[in-house]
This record gives sequence, C-alpha cells and structure tokens, in this order.
Amino acid sequence: MHDFDDSFLTETAHRPWPLPERVWIMTQTWHDLLFAHWPVDKELLQAKLPPGLELDLFDGQAWLGVVPFRMSNVGPRGLPALPWVSAFPELNVRAYVTRGGKPGVYFFSLDAANPLAVQTARALFHLPYFRARMSVEPHGDGIAYDSRRINASPPADLVCRYRPIGAAIAPVPGTLEHFLTERYCLYTVPRDLRPRRLEIHHRPWPLQHAEIEIERNTMAEAAGIRLPSIAPLLHFSRRQDVVAYAMV
Repeated sequence: MHDFDDSFLTETAHRPWPLPERVWIMTQTWHDLLFAHWPVDKELLQAKLPPGLELDLFDGQAWLGVVPFRMSNVGPRGLPALPWVSAFPELNVRAYVTRGGKPGVYFFSLDAANPLAVQTARALFHLPYFRARMSVEPHGDGIAYDSRRINASPPADLVCRYRPIGAAIAPVPGTLEHFLTERYCLYTVPRDLRPRRLEIHHRPWPLQHAEIEIERNTMAEAAGIRLPSIAPLLHFSRRQDVVAYAMV
C-alpha cells in the first residue's frame, strides 16, 4: 500500500537553499533509521574521495556514517508502490562533502536487498550499490538488523541491535547533529570524472538518541577506512518521507 505523506512538499524554511525549479521524480520513505557516526582522519578520508569533491568538516573534524534502515514507497512519480520492488532494507556508508557551496553526502557504498534497485541505481544514478542478504526485525523496543554483502571480499557486514531513547526533536542549526543529518543532496562521480549532484527534499529530521549492540561491523573496513575503537555517536529516526530530483 502506498502511504507516502506529501504534506511536507510546501515546507521549505528549513532548507539551506531553495528547492530545484524542476519537478521531483521519485518518492522514498525511510523507516527505523540509525545514524551511527565515528570521527575519522581527515587526510585519509579526503584521499578516498574522487576528484572534484572537497571533504566537509565540523570544527576541523571529519566524520564517517554507517546508516542502516529500511525503505518503502520507492518508485517514480505518479506510479503506485509495488510490494516486491518498492520496499526493502538498505545500508549506507557515507562521508560529508561540499561542492559549489552546497554541502552534501558522498556514499562509499550502498547495500540493498533488492537486486532490481541495485541494478537501476547503478545504471541511472552511478551510485556504488551492492547486493546483500538483509533482514530488519523488531527486537523489543528496537530493531535487529542483519546485512551481509553477497560475494564480498573483504567482507562487508553489519549485525547489530539498536533502539531509540527519549523524545524526538529536530536538530538545532550549528550543532554537530544538524551538520551530520540535515543534508539535501548527494554527490557521485561517474567514469567521466564529472561530479553529479542529486537533490532531495524532506522535513527536518526528527531525531532521538539511541543505543546499539554491535555484533559485527566491517562496513567501513570494506571501503578501506578504519574506524576508531570508540563508541559511535548515535541518532534514530522512526520515519522520513523524501522526494528526489533528477541528477545534474
């Protein structure tokens, strides 16, 4: 069933720049999303970025995010959601970059359980999607998340349990939470080495603090990035409805 909530489309005061003049082309709804962030070495991370993208820092510090969630309502504008193609788990490894005065996200990897979504995103959006065996199940008042990339060497797995704590609030501009979450575009660099930008729109993130138990996490290592041996900074969001625009 398509339950996409489009009432946010006229809410724009929180955006860092105006909406694109062109029409949006795709819907997505993100559920039970966890932002897990670690501080990482900025020189190492900049060296991992493709040409044309500059690392975005908060008080001189670079951050890497591992973001598990599940999606529904995935599809082109005007078409109904189809249960077997429009809903599936996803897992992202992301850094924060800027280009042309527009801060955004760069993905080192995006794992998904839907092979059609993987093929389509790789072909149309030049994004580094990978197929994975994934499950997302309720666990007490939280989520049990299991993702294992198919035929991956080195392994790219995340097995964990996480849960929200406290009330949901919107991140305050100028804070680290706002810097890490309030991003309204992503960047990718295809084989022609010309960076492309894909813009999105949604409400401000409703964030809760969170707890996590990690059984296995090799997602960053699979991208050649070593995480520090410290607890991650955690934020949880129950739901976010999103529209995406054509890549430019």
